[in-house]
Parts: sequence; C-alpha cells; structure tokens
Amino acid sequence: MKLITGNANRTLSEAIAQAVDIPLTKASVKRFADAEVFVTIDENVRGEDVFVIQSTSAPANDNLMELLICIDALKRASGKRITAVIPYFGYARQDRKTGGRTPISAKLVANLITRAGADRVLTMDLHSGQIQGFFDIPTDNLFPTPLFAQDIRETLGRDAKNVMVVSPDVGGVVRARALAERLGSADLAIVDKRRSGPGKSEVMNIIGDVAGRPCILFDDIVDSGGTLVNAAEALSKAGATEVSAYVTHGVLSGPAVERVTNSVLRELVTTDSIEATAAVKACEKIRQVSCAPLIGEAIRRIANEESVSKLFD
Repeated sequence: MKLITGNANRTLSEAIAQAVDIPLTKASVKRFADAEVFVTIDENVRGEDVFVIQSTSAPANDNLMELLICIDALKRASGKRITAVIPYFGYARQDRKTGGRTPISAKLVANLITRAGADRVLTMDLHSGQIQGFFDIPTDNLFPTPLFAQDIRETLGRDAKNVMVVSPDVGGVVRARALAERLGSADLAIVDKRRSGPGKSEVMNIIGDVAGRPCILFDDIVDSGGTLVNAAEALSKAGATEVSAYVTHGVLSGPAVERVTNSVLRELVTTDSIEATAAVKACEKIRQVSCAPLIGEAIRRIANEESVSKLFD
C-alpha cells in the first residue's frame, strides 16, 4: 500500500500516514512558472494499492487539478488500484439544477475524477448522499458522528445526557438524528429557515422546546457562518442555556471567523478535513477534532478488503 498527498492539507495527510503506520510516498507536486501543475512520483508504485489524499478546498480549482494529475501520473505508473481520498469534496453543494441554465458541478467533478483513472473514492460527510451515485466507481462516505459524540461527552460531561441536538435546516435532520442516537437517544430540534440567496438565510421558527437545555448545532459545512450564527442566536432567544456547533467541514470563508467570534456560540468544533487558516487558529472559539484516525482506519479496511460500514455500527 502507498499513500500520496497533494498540497491541500499535508498536515492531515501526515496524521493519516501515522495512523496507518505507513510513511507518505515520496512525490513532488509543483507549479511551472505559469502556475500549471506538475507531478512526479519518486517511488515505484507498479502493482501497488495507492491512496491519493487531497481535499478539494480553497483554492478549489488548483487542488482539484492536483488530484486529477496525481491520479493520471499513478495510472501511467501502473498503480494496481487508485483510491482518491477526498476528506472534503468541493463543489458538493452544486448537486442539482437550482434554476434554468445552471450546472450540476458535483456530477462534473465526479466524472473528471473517474475519467482521470480513479478506481475508488473515499470521502467524508458529503453534502447530500445522492452524490455517491454520481460516481460510476465504488464510493465510501464516512461520517464524523463517532468523533463528535465522543468529544461532546468529554466536553459536556454529565450535561451530555440533557443535550438537545439541533439541525440548522430540515435537510440536515437525518444527520442530526444520527448524532442524537450516538449520544444515547438525545432529543432533536430543527431550525426552520428561509434562504433568500447563496449564503443568506433567515430563521423563521424553532421546531422543538429548547428552553433550559444545552444545544448542539450539527451540520456538514460552515462557509460564511451566517446560517450558523443566526441559528445560534435564535436558539439562545428561545431559552437555550448555551449553544455550541459541531460542523464537519470548516470552510470558514470571508467574514466567517469574525462572525463566530462575535456570536453567542460557546464554541465551534470542526474536523481537520480542511487545513485551518491563521485566522481560524487564532480564534479562541474555534477548535478542530482530527479525522485522521477515522480515515486511516477506513484506508486500512479498504486495503485489507474489510467492511468500511462496520465502522459505524
């Protein structure tokens, strides 16, 4: 088995390599003077089971091209099986036509990865489950619920039994219910919101009685932070004793860090699927839980032809 990383999140790749006790394969992912991507694999990978670790986070297009060119290089180097390990799958929010003459970019990216030569995809908490069907190759979608449930128990202690898990929208109810069940059948609430445009939302109502309860907002992506901050404020006004947020992918673009800092949120916890910026690291309200052990175990199971779904039983 060989592990290769791009430049999107080398810290996570090194942690995954440590988790599976295999060093990263020597490779060079560079840029020509005109910013074209150039990849060389500096070790023999002929007949090997190869895992390419690369999130397609910002700069999304550069990181996506690195992934595609790495896959092509490995295919031409006679790698036996190439698995694209994509902790954060970019373009996932463009998973359907939202209006006339608009693209389904998630399907396009899936086609690009497949045509580049990937034999399998391993990713984490896709924005919508049907994206797995966009790929014509086996696709494993990991969930961070075991990691978050353990962290919530350690952070809240006895209060974890009284916690209310909150979905920030109707579409995230299944995700929130999975976390609630992990916490021992915790109660569930839903934020009823109206989206007026990309990255803009307005809270209309809170479905569920959150008064006197510590609340955990659970979502897959936090981008500009507007939805999360508005939901936290609405929960606080509805009587929640405190509000924390657990989000799988911390995109945190634009004024997101400032919004979180000035919000009623006690803390925002994300995985390290996207490398933290200097602003994120400096924010006292934001911290990361490593997903390296989870991804590393999934890689080990794939390499050994074992069940990945058993991780979540």
